[in-house]
Order: sequence, then C-alpha cells, then structure tokens
Amino acid sequence: TFMWPASLWMTYEKMIRRAAGLGKSPTEKDPDKYEQVYDHCDVLIVGAGPAGLSAAHAAAACGGRVMLIDEQSRAGGSLLSSGANLDGLDGAEWLTQKLKALSAFDNLQIIPRCTVAAYLDYNYLTALERVSDHLPLAEQKAAPLRQRFHKIRARRVVLATGSIERPLLFADNDRPGVMLANAVRTYINRYAVLPARQIVVFTNNDSAYATAVDADKAGAEVTIVDLRSAQMLQGRDCVQAVKERNINILMQSAIVGVVGKQAIRQVRVSGLDDSFGELRGAIQELSCQVVAVSGGWNPTVHLHSQARGKLEFSDRIKSFVPAEVALGDDSAAMNPHSFAGACRGRFDLADCLADGISAGYKAATDAMSEAGEKFVQASLPETPLATMAAAEGICELGDTIWIVPTEHEVGRGPRKHFHDLQNDVTVADIQLAAREGYQSVEHLKRYTTTGMGTDQGKTSNVNALAIMAELRNATIPEVGFTTFRPPYTPVTFGAIAGQYTEELFLQKRMTPMHQLHVENSAVFEDVGDWKRPWYFPQQGESMHDAVQRECKAVRTSVGMVDASTLGKIDIQGEDSAWLLEMIYTNGWQKLGVGKCRYGLMLNEHGMVFDDGVSTRLAENHFHMTTTTGGAARVMAWLEEWLQTEWPEKNVYCTSVTEQWAVAALNGPNAIKVLASLTDAPLDPESFPHMSCCEATVAGVPARIFRISFTGEMSFEINVAARHGQYIWKALLEAGEPHDLCVYGTETMHVLRAEKGFIIAGQDTDGTVTPLDLGMAWVVNNKKPDFLGKRSFLRSDTARGGRRQLVGLLTDDPKVVLPEGAHLVSEVLDSPPMKTEGHVTSSYLSPNVGRSIALALVDNGLSRKGESVQACLMDGSVVAAKITDTVFYDPSGDRMHGKS
Repeated sequence: TFMWPASLWMTYEKMIRRAAGLGKSPTEKDPDKYEQVYDHCDVLIVGAGPAGLSAAHAAAACGGRVMLIDEQSRAGGSLLSSGANLDGLDGAEWLTQKLKALSAFDNLQIIPRCTVAAYLDYNYLTALERVSDHLPLAEQKAAPLRQRFHKIRARRVVLATGSIERPLLFADNDRPGVMLANAVRTYINRYAVLPARQIVVFTNNDSAYATAVDADKAGAEVTIVDLRSAQMLQGRDCVQAVKERNINILMQSAIVGVVGKQAIRQVRVSGLDDSFGELRGAIQELSCQVVAVSGGWNPTVHLHSQARGKLEFSDRIKSFVPAEVALGDDSAAMNPHSFAGACRGRFDLADCLADGISAGYKAATDAMSEAGEKFVQASLPETPLATMAAAEGICELGDTIWIVPTEHEVGRGPRKHFHDLQNDVTVADIQLAAREGYQSVEHLKRYTTTGMGTDQGKTSNVNALAIMAELRNATIPEVGFTTFRPPYTPVTFGAIAGQYTEELFLQKRMTPMHQLHVENSAVFEDVGDWKRPWYFPQQGESMHDAVQRECKAVRTSVGMVDASTLGKIDIQGEDSAWLLEMIYTNGWQKLGVGKCRYGLMLNEHGMVFDDGVSTRLAENHFHMTTTTGGAARVMAWLEEWLQTEWPEKNVYCTSVTEQWAVAALNGPNAIKVLASLTDAPLDPESFPHMSCCEATVAGVPARIFRISFTGEMSFEINVAARHGQYIWKALLEAGEPHDLCVYGTETMHVLRAEKGFIIAGQDTDGTVTPLDLGMAWVVNNKKPDFLGKRSFLRSDTARGGRRQLVGLLTDDPKVVLPEGAHLVSEVLDSPPMKTEGHVTSSYLSPNVGRSIALALVDNGLSRKGESVQACLMDGSVVAAKITDTVFYDPSGDRMHGKS
C-alpha cells in the first residue's frame, strides 16, 4: 500500500504515476493550426448510417437548413461493411446512389470525419472535425489546418448515432487478437483485410454469425462458440446460413482461456451445464489467431444523456435506450431532439430506414413551423425495400450469462476477466468493490475507475452494471447507471482554443490616443489588457527623473493623462438608482442630475470589491466608472445579480468603455486650458467638484466631469472614441502656454498616493472593509440593504486586530520601501517574527519632498505615531512611523479650486 516508510513516499508516488500512464503536458508551442466556426441550422443529424442518411434526405426535402455529421471518413455506417440489399442493390451501390441524391440538395451540408463531442443546453452542440489528421505526415505539416471546432446551434436535433458492440467477459480476454466481431467484419468487407487465417467467433447473439460467414468467404477457417443452447438456436436463419457453409458451431460452450501472450495461438473451449454457470465435459483447444467477440449491442445514448434525456432499460437487448420524451418535460423543451435507428434499439435495417425518414421529416417540419417558415410537404424519399444477409440476425438477447466461467473460480486464479479494457478493470475488482461496500453505481465507478477512461465506458458500462446487479441480487435498472458527460470522445485543447491564440487570445487593447503616445516616446505598461503609457521620458531621462518631473508639473501648472481605459458602464431604466443603492455602500436615490458620487462595492463577504465614480445624467440614466482592471468583473457582477436575483427590475447595463475617449486635465491651470476650448462655465461656483455637464470642446460634443484622482482641480473630458486623437491634440495645443505636461500611470500613482486615495486591488486584498480603510463615511448603515451588508455588519469586521490602511514615513526620507515589505514591531535575531502588516504602495514624492508609503497594519488606525520596522529581502531593516494616509494638501483646497 506504499504507506511505509513515509520517507520514501516521493518515490512511491512517481512509481504510481508512471504505472498509471499519466503523461506530461508539452511545454513547446503547438505547431498545428486550428479554427473555430459557428454554424446554425434547422436540423442537425448526428450519424450518417442508414437511419441518418434517410433522416437527412427527408429533412432536406422539406427545405430547411440541414447538417449531417458523421465521425467516419465516409457516410454509410453499417452499410459499409454489411451484406445488405436495398431495392435490389447491394449496400455499397445503394449508398453511392443515395449520396448522389443528397448532393443535389443545396440546403444540406455533410461533414465527414467529424464527431459531435458535446450536447449542451438549448440545442447547442460542439463537434470536432479532423481536417488533415488522416493525411501522411508530410501532407499534415503542409496542410493549412489540422482540426476545425464547430459550435452549432440547431432548432432540432436527430440522433442517429447507432450502437456499439459489447464484449464478452471471459478469461484472458485482454490478449492481442481478441477483437469485437463487427471490427473483424469491417476489416474484411470495408478494407479487404483478413485479420487471421484461423478465427474463432465467440458470441451470445445472432449478429456475430455474419462475421463468421464473411470470414469464411474471405478464406479463413472459422469456428463459432455460442453460449446459447441448441434449443435456443433452433430454427434461426443465421444458424442455417453458417451450416450451409460447413462452419462448425459449438453450442452451449464457452472460451475458458487463451494460449499465447504476445499473440493468440489457441483458445481453450469447454461446454457449459444447463445453468450456464459451470463447465461440463472435456476442454478442447482450438488453433486460431483472432477471437471475434460479440456480447450484444449498446445503443449510443451518450448525447441523449448529455441533453438531460432519460434512459430506460430494454430487456430485449439487455441495454439502455433513450426513454420517450414526455410532454412538458423540461429537458425536451430545452433540447428538442429525437432519435432514429440502432441508437434507440432498432437493429432491423428496414426499421432503421423508416425510422430515419420519420424522424427527419418531423424534425424539419417542427423546426420550420417554429420559425414561421414554409416547408415542402412533398418529394419525401420512399422507404427502400431492405433485406439483410441471412446470417445477419437481429440482436435480441434472452436470458444470458454476464461472466463466462473458467477453470477456476472467477477472481481466484491466474486467469482474469477484464471488463474495462482501457483502465484494466477486472470482474474481480467489481467483486471486491461489492465486498467493500461500494455498491452504489457512482461509488463503483470511482472505486474501480470503470468507465472513467477516455472511452467513457462505451464497451464496459453495461457489463459492469450487470455484474454488480448479480452480486446485489438486483436487476440492472435497480443498480442504475452513471451520467454520460461531455466530451463524447477526447477533444484537443488546440481545437478548443481555435484561432484565438497569441494576440487573438490576449489582445492588446489600445486607446484612441495610442499612436500619439508612441510618437511622444511613451514607455508602456500592461494594465489588464490595455497598453497604458507608464511615463514619458525626455532626452536622457530615466524613469525616476521622468516621474519626478511629471509629478511637479501637475502640481505647479497642468498635466494631462489618458484615462480612456477606465471601465465605463451605461446604466438606464426606472430602477437604475435602486440598483446603485444595492451595488454601492452609500446612498444614491437622492443624487441630483448632473452630480457625481464616489462609491465602494463590497462582495458577499463584506470586503471591498471595486470602487469608482458614478454620475446621474438623467432621472433614470447613470454613467458608472470602474477601475481599469475591474471593468469586466464589475459588468459581470451587475449582470449576475440582475439576471439571477433581480430579473424583475427594469435596468439595462451596457459596457461603453471603448465608446469614449477620455483626457483628464489636472492642476491649477487646468481650468485655463479647458476654458480656451469651450464656452461652458468652469468656475468652482458654477461647476463645483463632483459635477458633470454636456458641452462642446474644440467643436466636439463632450461630457465634462469635475472628478479628481490627483487632489488637483481636474476635468475629465469624455468624447466619442473617433474624436480621441483630435481632442488630445487640441488640448495639447491649448496647453502650450501653460507648459502642459503629458504624464503616465506611474505619476498618476504617486499623485493619488500623496492624497491617500486607494487603488482597489493594490491597497485592498479581499480582506479589507471600508472601516479598515478609514472610510466609514462611505457606508450608509441606515439603508435597508446593499450587497455585502449582512457580512459587513458581522462582529468580526469591527473586532480589534484587523489590518487597517495607514500612512508610513521612513525615518530616512530618502529610503523608498519596497511594496510588499513585511512590517514588524520587534526585529529578532532570526525568524520566525510576527508580521503585523505589509506595504501596499510606496513612492518617492517630489511634492512632499520625501518618500511616502501606504500600508495595511494591525490596528493601524489607532497606532498613528508608533514606529514599525520593515524587514527587507536583503536582510536590512528600515524604521518607519505610522501616520495618516494624506501626505499633501490635507484640507483639499486645491481640489476645490480654493488655492
């Protein structure tokens, strides 16, 4: 059990993982190309076998848009390897004519080598088309595309997915050369390959007899071992067909072992007693190289199950089939689909063809009626007169045995019965699970890993359920079944990503003024997905020099920053003010038209989530701004609540971040620059701080906001994005007499830190409340409710010892603390030391004349004046004093234009 000694566990773990065959993800770039496409159709038909082809013909004849998808390289399904006769033609000839007839329909698209992998809500299906995987390696490399990922929305879906042959559980059934009977038949009839000269067909149903006949015709020496008794086989056409070819049948017999490890040389065969549970008579050895096995057929119900369809057990075929959809069933309303042919347990060829025509016609007429479109009611295909070869018996099972006995008790000897060949799960594993108490189907699956391979138990699930049913003395339906989940077959990550890689995956978002910043020698930084100017160095300047110059220019005259990246959400509707009351912690109902207000958002835990300024443009119209990085998150937050909790509210939120270009003027001369371009009154009395007006700036319609993130008199000029470069140039020209300085995000950070303004996500970390920020003024506890209020009012948010935002001034004014540095009260000779907080923002301020910092410190608001020590990565220690967060213009006179 690898439990001892514990010191060797790392070695054990590597051994286990290596034995489990778990691979490593490659680190190099995928050389192949992929693409995604979006498809829409009236009817999607999955599976191009006899039923699917008939359904496609009927649906296309009605005039709707039809898609027919099949995972094989060629349409036809079972007709490609069977001896069927349709209207006097053999299967291959009839198929050629049918495909020719279908090609005449302009409204029908047939996609081969394409597997529908997922059936999701509202008839949304995904499919993987293998465009060049089948080509020789040299042609694959030259091909423009490896795979195509289809995202399909269909009004109606017809599942004609066929069925999958089920193996028998006999001793040594994992040997090379043990094959499904229909696979052997496909090799012979479709690919003209005879897998072996001596073949033993082992079966419990009629369908495998066709494999015996075809193998005999191809020149193989064939013996049939049938679990059923002579009485059960009496009078069957398939038995007569093989006897006419002198094929030997060993009735009421079983393979009890295989001779040969690298390849089969012989099989050991014994008769069975009347209970079919014990061996009877002498064991004989038959020479062979291939064992063709058939234990029945499992309808392929995976997509129906993914679509939330129900299953029912068919005692006739001993497997699950789709349950008929009841009227009013929610899953039927969400995913309207039908099924045809073998996937619903119909194996007779004539039935499959008729089933397909009926399903295709109904799906098309229902889809087109729902869309209000006319459909053609004539020219439907007639059901062909279809007959199967005499040996092609119908797969119906009476009483059957699920575990074939061997020469020793199952699970107690050297011969193993594998039921899940992909995960190497044996019958003995299921027996052990039952003894250990893992009898629930979900527990069985996880205890044994049966059905958990990439094949999703396509050949193993029913056998596993039958074994557990026997052990529990219950029926298979009583044991139940596990849920089939997407994908139906594995899908490459490359196909899921499609063409959205590299720059199409992580796009570089640029403001309308980006090119002007490039021409002005800007150094850029990534903020979210945006490219924002970080600083604007002049000839020979370092970043430090540029930032110090920009900071001084804003405080002494005027500076301009590109604020286009701020998140902007347009909120309209009669419940808009109510929404802001719920989203923000402060009051919004009484905010006047043309007025702005700062607000904090909390998450469900009562912690600061984002912040921003919102403006009332009209009675039921607001303009919300968010942080640059939080724009998408806030938009999703609003939509989540409106769609899931408050759908009755009349509110409409629209992201308008990229519709507006924003130039923010800051500084004592900002009013002079803007006044030269607009007739709007800008004096503090007519246009006070936190106001908004619509005006014309340089001849362009604009919204002007009196909002400040620097503590200076500020104007944010919002214009349509197409006017961004024009207004930027106009402001630059108007600012020349005042030495207007264009500055970047680093200067913006220094300026806001001088005023103690927070940045959500930098000075907050998901554990900080408004109280911890010293911002109790922004919370209106008298409001009936707001998001996060219940959690915010917990006793824990008011307890002592919480980390709170404070200012820090180092004893040495030239030392700039690194952001993230840990703070302690007492420095010990060696760790561990109790951390009392950390630095969140830190800069050298030319306007304060020294270094400044913000930090989250335990009980920080009550510790102003105390000293703390910052322990740095190089081992040095820096002393600092806890102060207020505002370092510059604490009265706020500059922001209001009073100084």
